[in-house]
Amino acid sequence: MKIHDWATGPYPARVRIAIAEKNLRPRVTFVSVNLRKGEHKKPEFLAKNYSGTLPVLELEDGTFIGECTAITEYLDALDGAPVLTGRTPREKGVIHMMNKRAELELLDAISVYFHHATPGLGPEVEIYQNAEWGLRQRDKAVRGMHYFDGILKQQPFVAGEAFSMADIAVIGGLIFADLLKLPVPAECEALRAWYARMQERPSVKNRVTMSEPADASA
Repeated sequence: MKIHDWATGPYPARVRIAIAEKNLRPRVTFVSVNLRKGEHKKPEFLAKNYSGTLPVLELEDGTFIGECTAITEYLDALDGAPVLTGRTPREKGVIHMMNKRAELELLDAISVYFHHATPGLGPEVEIYQNAEWGLRQRDKAVRGMHYFDGILKQQPFVAGEAFSMADIAVIGGLIFADLLKLPVPAECEALRAWYARMQERPSVKNRVTMSEPADASA
């Protein structure tokens, strides 16, 4: 399998963490797509992923799968023992609900802030910007942090008692926030403590360096 991504990107981080959690690193080759040069918006890449976003999973039969949730579903099901996306109908429902909330209320909101209210990826990529909209989404992301703080006051993980795809999505959002120097509010003590624990997880800690051997041989 190939993963087309950008090593330090917050969305690629989600799939990299899933790969590590499922011990799939030996089966994956990483292909770097330069976001700063806009390679993800070029015709060659759009032929792989119409959305022009990273990451993208390329299978041996030539199938391309975009979107972090879809890629994680595929990877988690490979061995017939899903641990990130749920086993029972209830687990699947709760995990997918919380994963979507993490995207809407945190990760995607920060992404809009980045692309609209900061220099983003530069003028060659950021063709249109609406700073007011970007700042509104920044504020939404901060509200999202408060929401997840409330969740994590009640339970150890975002979707309940076990680490899941929903945790990975929140981690992706906080990685993005770190990159933009958008701090988690001091009063969000449960979220801050949870994130500190998550950063010690090998799958999170080693997400960037895990690609170096494959990239060197590509």
